[in-house]
Amino acid sequence: MAWYTNAVRLELQPESREQQSIRPTQMILHSIVAPWDEQRLYAYWKNSTSLESHFGLDFDGSLGQYLSTTTRADANYQANRRADGSGAISVETASNTKASDPWTDEQLDALADLAVWAHRTHGIALRACRSGSDGGFGIHRMYPQWSPSGTACPGDQRAQQFRAELLPELIKRAGKPAAPQPGGTKKPTVSLAHIQAAQRRDPGLPQGGTTYKAEGLIVETALYKAGLLAKRWADGSLGSRTRPAVSEWQQRCGYRGADADGYFGKASLTRLGRAHGFTVKD
Repeated sequence: MAWYTNAVRLELQPESREQQSIRPTQMILHSIVAPWDEQRLYAYWKNSTSLESHFGLDFDGSLGQYLSTTTRADANYQANRRADGSGAISVETASNTKASDPWTDEQLDALADLAVWAHRTHGIALRACRSGSDGGFGIHRMYPQWSPSGTACPGDQRAQQFRAELLPELIKRAGKPAAPQPGGTKKPTVSLAHIQAAQRRDPGLPQGGTTYKAEGLIVETALYKAGLLAKRWADGSLGSRTRPAVSEWQQRCGYRGADADGYFGKASLTRLGRAHGFTVKD
């Protein structure tokens, strides 16, 4: 099993347990042809028989991962059904409804980091694929083995970016040592009283207003990592977008009805911290 730590894990079932294993030798990039974030794409695939990918990437660079990269995703046609067991990691990227827009800077940055991880984890060659079965990186339109009826995906502008920007950048980054994890081993601490005060006050402030921004950002980042909050709303303001995510977390903790009201108590906040790397004080 291979899960990328910089992506929110949104595991699809029954695909995750039922689809065959692959040995990744390629990464193929797509456009969704919709302005969907990782949560919206998960909701679509969760209740659909449509062909899923391993990753979904929003405009802001936030990633969801739906299957281990050693499990077959159905996108890319023959790329995941080769007799030798090799296969492709597939990445859907948010776009406009015509797939005519370029990748954002945030998307390019996230794709480069993901590609470097795939290279280091699976040994994917640092080059553009030279055929439909050759190892490396590619875009959906490159070979008929990846799309039986032909496709323009991911669009002309993104095809140009792939060659001119993304490939050189991922090769450059792959040549550097892996960056150390920030913050060492010490976990950050948040105050329960501060988080509760922010949940009462922030919804009434102007958009983006914060009461305890640094602590709120720690909590919202944990909710994002738990797959409950879109990355764009992890801004340190515990406003109206955050409360439903807290309620969902409380339900995961076993709370029901009025007990899952979207306002942290010590137990639910402490459990979030234990799961996602912070401690709680009164």
